[in-house]
Amino acid sequence: MVKRTIENSENNITILETNDEKTKRKYGIQNIPGLVINGKLISQGKVLTPREIAKLLA
Repeated sequence: MVKRTIENSENNITILETNDEKTKRKYGIQNIPGLVINGKLISQGKVLTPREIAKLLA
């Protein structure tokens, strides 16, 4: 969902997908999937819709 939404965006965005425990601890992700934007945990434990993702990126 995130990749597809970003592809349709005009913003310059980089995606890093990881299952690394150290990275999850760094951001406080306890439930996957987690979404971190600009170093801040925005969402976890829920698959966001493209509309929700676009709203967060606006």
